[in-house]
Amino acid sequence: QFFVFCHGLLQLSQLLVSGYLKSSISTIERRYGLSSQTSGLLASFNEVGNTLLIVFISYFGSRVHRPRFIGTGAILVSLAGFLMSLPHFITGPYEYDQSVASTFSNTTDLCQPGLPGSWANLSDVTCTPRATRENHEVLLVMFIAQALLGIGGVPIQPFGISYIDDFASERNSPLYLGILFSVTVIGPGVAFMLGSAMLRFYVDIDKVSGDEVQLAHEDPRWVGAWWLGFLVAASLVALAAVPYFFFPREMPKEVGEVLQVDLLALHMHTSCFPLVLLRNLRHPVYLLVVLAQVNISAMVAGLATFMAKFLERQFSLTASLANMIIGAVNIPGAMVGIVVGGAILKRFQMSLRQCSAMCVLGMFLCLLVAVPLLFLGCPTQKVAGVTYRDSSEFGHHELECNLHCNCPEKAYNPICGSNSIEYISPCSAGCRAVTIHENNNSVLNYTNCSCISQKGLPGFAKPGTCGTGCSHLFLPFVVLSCLAGILASTSHTPSFMLILRSIQPEDKSFAVGIQFMLLRVLAWMPGPVLYGSAIDTTCILWEKRCDRKAACRYYDNTRFRQR
Repeated sequence: QFFVFCHGLLQLSQLLVSGYLKSSISTIERRYGLSSQTSGLLASFNEVGNTLLIVFISYFGSRVHRPRFIGTGAILVSLAGFLMSLPHFITGPYEYDQSVASTFSNTTDLCQPGLPGSWANLSDVTCTPRATRENHEVLLVMFIAQALLGIGGVPIQPFGISYIDDFASERNSPLYLGILFSVTVIGPGVAFMLGSAMLRFYVDIDKVSGDEVQLAHEDPRWVGAWWLGFLVAASLVALAAVPYFFFPREMPKEVGEVLQVDLLALHMHTSCFPLVLLRNLRHPVYLLVVLAQVNISAMVAGLATFMAKFLERQFSLTASLANMIIGAVNIPGAMVGIVVGGAILKRFQMSLRQCSAMCVLGMFLCLLVAVPLLFLGCPTQKVAGVTYRDSSEFGHHELECNLHCNCPEKAYNPICGSNSIEYISPCSAGCRAVTIHENNNSVLNYTNCSCISQKGLPGFAKPGTCGTGCSHLFLPFVVLSCLAGILASTSHTPSFMLILRSIQPEDKSFAVGIQFMLLRVLAWMPGPVLYGSAIDTTCILWEKRCDRKAACRYYDNTRFRQR
């Protein structure tokens, strides 16, 4: 029972490391200028290390000192977690365009006519060879960390399950495995809650004092302390790893009937390996159910990675709040669905045909509920020169009102004009003056803006984006997406039953192993990359860093939602 407790703790902390990345993905994109395709590849890269090794590990399952192997894997996972946070410590402080000169920079992004040179330093200073090299280093470190995370995670689940199953009594084994399974489902929810907590802190909380931070949480330039969660999670894994080095190679079996079942061990005797593989893949039920699982898993993998980013963009939420919703509503919803599905299965002792009918029904209802999600959202807010061109009132007014300001192309400090049009920076709105809150140096508003005219007089603007004006649709969206998740996950257990009961008993563990291999290769690896690429195609304005495309500033929200 102590082993089960330790293993539950270890699996939870391991899932914290891998799940936390998904919760902070939009923040890491913004901090290091990554496209969603790159971040999607990063998010699924741990599956690469995992897949390469899982076959060997399962094969050697019964011949090694399993607890020590698990402990070693956990140490690797912990190392990977610390590595993930390393980029924060090897790069300088986060830089963003400011309207108020501060200790970082004496440039400001207001409209300053007659100072053609004032801008040069802002745009060129970031393009040293060092900055370019730094960026490659950051990506390299993160990809290595993800690969390590995958490799370290390999022995944890199969060895833990087979160890428990070997030495637990027959009566208790399902209970123990049930406990572990519920932990693996809760884990990602806890990871998103951790993300929600950490992203409330400013990224450079360790490098600058609080009063120097001029950004509010709602500011589109805000970057939260993404690295902090990795330190927390990695420390937890390291703690959880310690007991494994003291467990014996074999335990006296709990009192009960002896039955050796090696759960995920793929018994591969070289001679019959191809035969068993062919026999299973020729089986139509097995093949179709696995393909169905591949499809839904690819969707779940893509959504888990980018759902928070989607909520941030569609409903103008902070990263912290988006993670909170996913961790507290969507993931528990999926858990409820899995439990309900299992309960119905047990209560009505379903036949295979009824199992498949239940899967179809769950998916069909899920689709019905999900159709309205296509329409719950708003178009992108009007952004001058990006999504909106004001030619009606003044002819070419838009282009000329800020010509004398000599604005840099790169400036990004969105403000919302009194005409509810958003401008990329105070300079592009032609604002010449700024009012500052005297206590904490934060900007109250911008005045004397030549592009924002009201009744012929220059208008004013507030800092921050105008937002999408979609807050009233947020609640219906969350309710419907949660409901769709519940309905879809009711088919989780029946689909597993279809697989386990449709194949010959002696192929069971092999078939489950092949199923997980196919899920990894066809769903969990490509899923986030495909979603990321689709999201990238909806970008309207890319940030430029040293002539390379960095993160996306503005998406076409309607396209983002539909794709």
